[in-house]
Amino acid sequence: MTTLSEAVLPLIRTKTDLHRWSAANAHGRRMHEAVDTLESAIPTTDPLEIYDVTNRALASSITVIARADDSSGIIGDACRRLLELHPRVAAVAKPPPGKLVDWMMKFQFDGVVDYFEIDPVAYAPALGNEGMADYRAKLLETEAGLGARPSEDERWSSPHPHEWFTLDWNARRLAILDRDIEAIIRTHARDRKVAAWLKDTAEAFEEIGEIDLAIEWAKQATDFDRGHQSLSAADYWCVLLEKHRPGDLLDARLLVFRRWPSSVTAARVYKSAGEAWAEYREEVLSVLAASPSDSVAFALVTLRDARFAWSLAHSLGLEDDRTWNELAKAYEKVEPLAVLPVHRRLVENELVVAGAKHYRLAARRLAKMRMLAAGSDEVAAVEDLIAELRRTHRRRPRLQQEFDRAGLPR
Repeated sequence: MTTLSEAVLPLIRTKTDLHRWSAANAHGRRMHEAVDTLESAIPTTDPLEIYDVTNRALASSITVIARADDSSGIIGDACRRLLELHPRVAAVAKPPPGKLVDWMMKFQFDGVVDYFEIDPVAYAPALGNEGMADYRAKLLETEAGLGARPSEDERWSSPHPHEWFTLDWNARRLAILDRDIEAIIRTHARDRKVAAWLKDTAEAFEEIGEIDLAIEWAKQATDFDRGHQSLSAADYWCVLLEKHRPGDLLDARLLVFRRWPSSVTAARVYKSAGEAWAEYREEVLSVLAASPSDSVAFALVTLRDARFAWSLAHSLGLEDDRTWNELAKAYEKVEPLAVLPVHRRLVENELVVAGAKHYRLAARRLAKMRMLAAGSDEVAAVEDLIAELRRTHRRRPRLQQEFDRAGLPR
């Protein structure tokens, strides 16, 4: 082995049992060190050596992930880094196009695992015109051997679901490589029955610099329905407008807020409105009032007005404990004693469910209450609450233990 391979490959290859989550995570971190070493060597190392080591590192990493518990995704991320590096180094090393085509086909259709894709657009510089023609021919040959194409609804129950998925993925990427507008619409939008597919079409057009078409298709996806995919498309539509048509952004943000009112969409209206915010404040606050948690969160996080958020929480009847918790943390800087009833309610709600985690959180909150009440007339009330809780839950030894650990009085 060369010096580079000696530095890289032992960090990727292992005989350790990786079915244990902790072992897999530890090995994944070593794999990232290997990729770091490989990437740092690129400027000063022969491209053919870089390509050879990358090739072997990628093959070994796929073997590793096939037998690992990669619940944390650390090994998978290392694999993806190698998959992104491979076409880049191939473009410089210029391996024989025929061998590269064979590798690409084997990786996708006869690989150890089937949950990674490779991008033919990224490999185009390494393949050249003849290599890409050979690759396209191999894809057609593979498709011809599968029989009749299943419908969209039947694909995953067909005899070759992975093969059809991979062929369609390649068709989408090659349409982008060809900058073929009709092919992009055909392969990405498909039967136009899913908002996400319309967004995919928009992203493809952005990739090839067809911004007007990207905006048009992102708007189609936004208007598709009121589901989460359309909301995701709406966010993307607004990003495109911010980059390319900033004068249209505020109207778009207002449309999105009116269709999907929340503290998040309201915050984006606020940001886009700038000095014109006063024109939209009443409408935004009125719409948000239907959701007390969104209304309070918007006042607290976006407007940065703890007093206003506090007022809204009480007038709108806020019930969400998480929002009350965030509000109490902010409002204690304004009126420390005013948040004590909020903390009491949160402690009592925490103790509805038994368990060490709940006891620990309640104990910490009670300790916080003691600190806030120190030196005030509320000290006795807080001490009485702690005593009452100890009595009420006297048959919960773990609760008593957590209270002791937090330094709460007995």
